[in-house]
Amino acid sequence: MTTSIAIFCGSALGTDRIFLDSAQKMGQTLVQQGKTLVYGGGRSGLMGVLADSVLQAGGRVIGVIPHALMDRELAHPHLTELHVVSNMHERKTKMSALSDGFIALPGGSGTLEEIFEQWTWAQLGIHGKPCAFLNVAGFYDDLLKFIQLTTAKGFTHTRFMDSMIASDCIADILQQFEHFQAPQPKWGVADQQELVK
Repeated sequence: MTTSIAIFCGSALGTDRIFLDSAQKMGQTLVQQGKTLVYGGGRSGLMGVLADSVLQAGGRVIGVIPHALMDRELAHPHLTELHVVSNMHERKTKMSALSDGFIALPGGSGTLEEIFEQWTWAQLGIHGKPCAFLNVAGFYDDLLKFIQLTTAKGFTHTRFMDSMIASDCIADILQQFEHFQAPQPKWGVADQQELVK
């Protein structure tokens, strides 16, 4: 059962109101389903909209932010918990440990880097947690086509492509999380946790 969901999203609002609306709806849906939000700890852009939406609905929000970004990303002052860590690697490791699943809302290179790292860790067997794209207004259409291309060209196994959830419906993603079955890892590694040390 997924109880804590890590959300990766932009520290900007984007150019379309639908991105802001989707972040608000994501927060409201998490609270309605009794989920805790885990996110990057900032108050700017979609990150701030998402956190505010959860807090306003009476939900729990756990932020994880590096010391160096406390001022640059304007750490949110009203979170349920805020973990201040040493660097970006520690941030992502901490978010992974705190979460039962990962969702990318619209965002830029940081959002993509974060969701792809968790998806890669799942392929390596470091964790067996689901990863998803909330494909707001077709935002991730071209990226999803590229992932299909990497499979067609022999660089991504079909079982890993199939394990990446993509939907424009928040409730659908959360429902799929509840029934997620992790694929067999890529390599037979004796102690998968050694890969992230």
